[in-house]
Amino acid sequence: MRPVPFWFLEACRPGVWVAARGLFRIRFEGVEHVPRTGPAVITPNHVSFMDPILVTIPVRRALHYMALEPFFRVRGLGTLMRWARAFPIQEGEPDNLAVRRALRVLRQGEALVIFPEGGRSPDGQLQPFRPGAFRLALATGAPVVPVTIVGAFEAWPAGRRLPRPGRIAITYHAPLDGSALPPDADRKARPELLMALARERIGSVLPA
Repeated sequence: MRPVPFWFLEACRPGVWVAARGLFRIRFEGVEHVPRTGPAVITPNHVSFMDPILVTIPVRRALHYMALEPFFRVRGLGTLMRWARAFPIQEGEPDNLAVRRALRVLRQGEALVIFPEGGRSPDGQLQPFRPGAFRLALATGAPVVPVTIVGAFEAWPAGRRLPRPGRIAITYHAPLDGSALPPDADRKARPELLMALARERIGSVLPA
């Protein structure tokens, strides 16, 4: 399936932004930290169904998304996700096909969104991270852009059928890459170290 043309995304962006501002009084900070060109791994915390749309609103480039495979089996939703440049990854088991696709996306100079918790938080709290996104970043030299989403869980928590009005703030933190790690760090430990730095930044603006 051919992905959605970028011009179409740009045409839809103002309307989606207005809707998000009206319903959620949404606010974005640090959008300038998202590279305009070149590879990037964008790693938001994950608290609601609408997170992929929300983090995309102010980013003026095409994004790809890694998402759990079961969603692609939902009639209509899977087609829509593929059209929006999402691709599946198996849950709880190695998925070499998804890894190869992610590497290809990054090596082609594209940006990839991966939720490092591996799924939505059931209670709005930051969940344990998985190191896969950070392995991909180090393997390709792509910077990691940690992103903090605040307020989306209250607007659309797990178990609620539709969102409700609220106040959402999204912060795009300064990029991280291998240069942020100790020069003598063991190669096998580097993804975990990068993951810890990203988690620290994401958590730094979450409510206590």
